[in-house]
Amino acid sequence: MKVSSLSLATSVAIVLACSSTFYSTDAQAWGKTGHRITGKIASAYLSDAARAAIRDLLGPESLAEASTYADEMRSNPSDFWQQTAGPFHYVTLNQPHTYDAEDCPPQGDAMSALKDFTATLKDTSARHEDKQLALRFIVHIIGDLHQPLHVGSAALNDRGGNDVKVTFFGEQSNLHRVWDSGLVEHQKLSYSEFSHWLQRKITPQQAQQWATPDPYQWINESSKLRDEIYPQTDEPYLAWDYVYSYTPTMKQRLQQGGVRIAAYLNQVFAESQS
Repeated sequence: MKVSSLSLATSVAIVLACSSTFYSTDAQAWGKTGHRITGKIASAYLSDAARAAIRDLLGPESLAEASTYADEMRSNPSDFWQQTAGPFHYVTLNQPHTYDAEDCPPQGDAMSALKDFTATLKDTSARHEDKQLALRFIVHIIGDLHQPLHVGSAALNDRGGNDVKVTFFGEQSNLHRVWDSGLVEHQKLSYSEFSHWLQRKITPQQAQQWATPDPYQWINESSKLRDEIYPQTDEPYLAWDYVYSYTPTMKQRLQQGGVRIAAYLNQVFAESQS
């Protein structure tokens, strides 16, 4: 399936699940709040060319709004959303920390989707609606790849922590969901409040250091963090100690995700103009 020639009305690809798949109907990396935070932060680091191109494609729709589109459409009954797009939210690594082309299953993954959606965005002959979809997915995928459990391990074979049952402040959950939304929502902040707090703490030096458009680096970072965040007991009770230990990591990944959405789009639209 080539995303660059994608039409939602005609997509008929049939996708079979494979053993390395860990995406579930509950898994929405960072949840809506987290994705909107990365989109909001990204807006502060866009180049003039990227800002203009995004405005031409999305009109008044902000990157914060666009960032959740790929999750909000998952109940759309079309073949694309029900049979094709699910694997675009994650990768599964056969090696501990390095993504290889052989890691991509036949149905695709976040890396293959990022490549294809980027091609669509650069394609001067692509339809406007396909470019809109591509942009929204790119923003979402970059956010996904900064959530450590959306970089899964074939060796662990636990669907990115979905199979790791935990209790989070007295409620039954799983490790994936804790990282998708539990840690973020525990802050009790709106996305605009949280993004403002996080953005103003990004120093110019950090913004420059983090502004890499290389998804292989994002995946490497997330995979190393993934290995650190698993509880050390079966069916653990996660509460204040876990929040204390990993909230700084969660905050930095949101900050980095936002900076890198901008860095990636700045590069894409700079290349489109050259």
